[in-house]
Amino acid sequence: ALIPSNSSPTDACMLSVMVPTGFHGVELADVQFGETVLVVGIGPVGLMSVAGTNMRGASRIIAVGTRPVCVEAAKKYGATDFISYKNGPIWKQVMDMTDGKGVDKVVIAGGGVETFAEAVKCLKPGGKIGNVNYLGSGDTIDIPRTEWGVGMGHKQINGGLMPGGRLRMEKLGALVSAGKLDVSPLSTHVFKGWDHLEEALFLMRDKPAELIKPVVVIEE
Repeated sequence: ALIPSNSSPTDACMLSVMVPTGFHGVELADVQFGETVLVVGIGPVGLMSVAGTNMRGASRIIAVGTRPVCVEAAKKYGATDFISYKNGPIWKQVMDMTDGKGVDKVVIAGGGVETFAEAVKCLKPGGKIGNVNYLGSGDTIDIPRTEWGVGMGHKQINGGLMPGGRLRMEKLGALVSAGKLDVSPLSTHVFKGWDHLEEALFLMRDKPAELIKPVVVIEE
């Protein structure tokens, strides 16, 4: 895919994975104008889910996350409310926050197999869940029977792998080049040269508080 002339290689790194994955969660959840949406996880992918949800016209975006650097970025991308999983069950906080009504859609970009039960519990009948989170452990996913409408609540769960391809990536790149999407807040640590590859990899492993995403730029 061609990088827009007014975009940087650092921006292109975000366009290759973070933007299309985060946006795909929004597509899977089928976010519509005026809806209340819960975004679980505001790492780099979740932040792009917040941005995509905002572009789709959601009226309220509730983000689940605790790291200050990610919370501040989420605010810039359109999040209106924040929840910390450290303060109790996510679903209960959502129901308290929405006067017991719940949310129209949920985008899952973090958490584990237990996150699905939380999402189902706070989802309105007829709502949809879009998952782009890789579930690397656990044998089963729990779906709470009653909150799922005893199987008749029309609550849909959609999970998928990010679609790629030149056409899609260049369309997303057009959002950046047109000034509709600023991906620069994602690249909190930018290095130059091969010598920094190991350092950048360890940052991704250790996830210090000030990190969103590291990028190593290789220039001749």
